[in-house]
Amino acid sequence: MFSANSRAAIDSYRNVGVESIVESATPQQLVLMLFGGAIAALASARQHLRVKDIPAKGKAISQAISIIDGGLKASLDLSVGGELARNLADLYDYMGRRLLHANLKNDPAALDEVRQLLLQLNGAWEALAATPTAAAAKSGAAPQTRRAATSYGSI
Repeated sequence: MFSANSRAAIDSYRNVGVESIVESATPQQLVLMLFGGAIAALASARQHLRVKDIPAKGKAISQAISIIDGGLKASLDLSVGGELARNLADLYDYMGRRLLHANLKNDPAALDEVRQLLLQLNGAWEALAATPTAAAAKSGAAPQTRRAATSYGSI
């Protein structure tokens, strides 16, 4: 349907769109996008496992691991985030181990376990992003998210 040139143009347009979104996103939105990407990769892995497309399953699991390790875990600042950051780092390590197990053993339960953990964390981030600060509420200013609690590099 599309020529090679058309496909390249579409891919280029898509990349520009993603870059624009990332550049204008708040730190909280970036974290939520990472959770969304990891959750989507796991859904893809589950589907590929169901139809026994093992190479595609492996690629999707690798993508999820990359997002968890290279995005979510890498954004933690252990010197500022204290125990919460250390606990999250440990949880992300656990998720990576479970995903490796899921990949090696074709274990859908392990994929589902990590997906549920990501959904819970995503829900917590959504709640934090939606919570106005007490100062903004008292002053009547526009609600702002809790910067110290949700700053991309400070957990």
